[in-house]
Amino acid sequence: MLCLRKVYLFALRRYQARTLSSDLLLSQINNCTHEDEVFSLVGRNKARLSEKHVGIALNVLWQLQKKRPLLLRTSDYVRNHSQFLALCVLAENKVEHMENEVIVDTLYSIQRLNVEDHDSLAGVLVTEAWKRLERQVLLSLPALSKFALCLYKQRRQFSPVIGKIAHIVDMKLDSIEDIRILSVLMISISDVISQSFRDRLLKKAEQLLVEEDEVYFNYAKRITQFLQNVKLTYYPLLEKCNKIFLKSASQLDLHNISIIFGLYEQLGFDSAEFRLVAKQLLSESIDDYHDPETFSKLFFILGPMAGSKVRERLLVTAAHMAEGFSSHQVLGILKTMQKMKCRNSHLLKKMVSVLHKHLDSYHVLQLIKLTQYLMLLRCCDQELFAKLKTSLFGFLKSSVIPADTAAIIRVLAMLPSSQVEEIIVNKATAILPQCNLQHLNYIATALIKWNHYDQLHWQNTSELCVKLLQKINDCGFQRLRKAGNLNLLLEELTHVNGEWFQEVIREQTVATCQHLIDQVTWANLIQLSFFLIKTNHRCPSLLDRIASVTVENTDKIHPFEMYFILCLFSVLNYDPPGNEEFFESCIQHLTSNLSCFETHHLVLLGHVLAVAGYFPPALIKTIFNVSFLSKLDAQLEVLSDTLKQRVRSRLMKLNRAVCLECPEFHIPWFHEHYCHHIFYTGRSRINPLRQHIHKMLAEILGGSHYTRVSVLTPYYYEIDFECILDKNKKPLSYMAQNILLGALEGIHWRCDIKVEERKALPPGAQRIALELLDSKAFIKGSHHLKGEAAVKKRHLEMLGYRVIQIPHFEWNSMVLSTKGEQLEYLRRCLYETQ
Repeated sequence: MLCLRKVYLFALRRYQARTLSSDLLLSQINNCTHEDEVFSLVGRNKARLSEKHVGIALNVLWQLQKKRPLLLRTSDYVRNHSQFLALCVLAENKVEHMENEVIVDTLYSIQRLNVEDHDSLAGVLVTEAWKRLERQVLLSLPALSKFALCLYKQRRQFSPVIGKIAHIVDMKLDSIEDIRILSVLMISISDVISQSFRDRLLKKAEQLLVEEDEVYFNYAKRITQFLQNVKLTYYPLLEKCNKIFLKSASQLDLHNISIIFGLYEQLGFDSAEFRLVAKQLLSESIDDYHDPETFSKLFFILGPMAGSKVRERLLVTAAHMAEGFSSHQVLGILKTMQKMKCRNSHLLKKMVSVLHKHLDSYHVLQLIKLTQYLMLLRCCDQELFAKLKTSLFGFLKSSVIPADTAAIIRVLAMLPSSQVEEIIVNKATAILPQCNLQHLNYIATALIKWNHYDQLHWQNTSELCVKLLQKINDCGFQRLRKAGNLNLLLEELTHVNGEWFQEVIREQTVATCQHLIDQVTWANLIQLSFFLIKTNHRCPSLLDRIASVTVENTDKIHPFEMYFILCLFSVLNYDPPGNEEFFESCIQHLTSNLSCFETHHLVLLGHVLAVAGYFPPALIKTIFNVSFLSKLDAQLEVLSDTLKQRVRSRLMKLNRAVCLECPEFHIPWFHEHYCHHIFYTGRSRINPLRQHIHKMLAEILGGSHYTRVSVLTPYYYEIDFECILDKNKKPLSYMAQNILLGALEGIHWRCDIKVEERKALPPGAQRIALELLDSKAFIKGSHHLKGEAAVKKRHLEMLGYRVIQIPHFEWNSMVLSTKGEQLEYLRRCLYETQ
């Protein structure tokens, strides 16, 4: 017994000593403050290292690197150290004995230390984790998110194991309460999820994301990345993320601003507030960016919204750095120049000279974009265009992807002196059965351009173009007839526009949408509204369906999306059944959520409602407020020139509408100077039609002094002709306006134009405004006035005019083919009782 006791006590002491020694080694590894200490311990204790020691050692090596600034990290030194290689071999041999968390932590650590994805240890760790998931061995949520992130970084987003992780997330989604874990899982599984699962993830993220907390900055970035991955502009989450970005100024360095701008651009989302913050931060640190990589990012972000002085500095610096830009950076600079509408010939020449040496490094999509930018910037380097054409033809010959082939054909037609060639016709013909409407539109656009060029220059390829265009038309009609899913059809139509669409397939496309009208839901209302605005087509059945679905689902539609629906009815001047209910429902939803809109969006919304004849007090009082208008002035500085001009014009029109239609609001007219500037800088000639009609009006009324031409009314409406008839229908003379018609030819109008104070008319007299309406004033293929033209008529009547509108389709009809018939038409317009 004593012998047995001695043996037991000896074995116990050996076990305790080994455990103590093991725990001590673990503690020593954890307490290391330098990588060499870790390597020293590994070198001395290789035989005693367990799978736990190995995992902890690799994790500590990463943690030590993580503490250092990026530029001071020594990952290469660590990876190439002999003891690191030994650790990797040990880890690979012990992977089956590792705990679940250790496997994931080890994979994460070596990945962060930049070990190649095809390294044998990385492969073994992924395989082992995958096996355990298949055996229903569940990882904790933190470990699962870390494993998913590792796979995503290895570009395994379509791997079956990601599908397995997505299934687990689907099952456990309700139990996830950590936005950090959720955001990592969302971007990792974004490529393998269904639409319903995507929507559940969005709702969960919306619930967990706290917009008031700047700690959530990285989570907000991941969620925005997720939205970009799934190609969905989901406003509730984007607005939350944007508010977090605005609160996180300390984290908004050039790198993060660049990422956020890139994501916003791809999502079609913009925030003037974020632009203002970014502009201020970057303008203050403009001197800190001296290398091509950081400067090109700065140029991309700051260039389009910079003031004149900063803009000039950026252009000068870009020209100075030109030789150091990579092919990708040159592409970014040219893209930004095009956004800026920059015509700086010196910088363009510098970029072109650099392009010559980079041209062979671009893949086909980059080459297509490059050609577009150069054409929009009006580059004149024929040698470069010759090289581009050769490269594009090379890609065209080898291309087997319909989208690429169609895009190449489209940009080939942009090149100067380009003409259709047999290879283009053959390639286009071969891919037609596989083309969607967007691709067909690309090819048709190119052929129409070539056909026009051939006719101008007496070429012999017109017949080829016409035959191929007929085949494209047939394919387009066939595709529309076979369309059975409205969502897919609307997605195809997103970028379809131009002459071929409007003249050839527009009506058939609208008819197809009518056929699929039962598939109109609140989720696709915006895309359908965009489509109908683009077509300029008044289709009552579709418009009525949009209105009814909107009223039934008002609470599900984001206020900013509601604006586009209202825009459709306002632009097309259409009143759906239950018009009052429709507008009141929308307006109530909008006015309860005005905080969702940026300042310039509120102006656009106010104008759309004003055109429809609605002036919600809450909205009008919000807009016509000194602090609001000051904020608007600041934000306009960071918008594109096109949007800036649109917002200013819409604010003027809204101001005019409120003054005329809602005097009870006591809003002053404050656009006198703006309107004077717009009309003063405009240069429009008296066109032949105006001269012709003026002669006939003079003949009818008894002289040119009875009519005024190109008249500015109060509130700056311009009308083509004005005359005054007394109570006996006799014209009153404008003696001060007694200008001989011959003197009108060649005169530039709006150069010194003024709004004159109008004298009171004699009792019973009537001021008449005679307007010529071209096709732009009407719905396509219809005699129905669009919203803006109808509003002008309404406002002129409020200003005391009897408005006579002469539609182009009446004036140009066969009925009025002679001068006598035209004179009689004008006489009836003037003298018949209205």
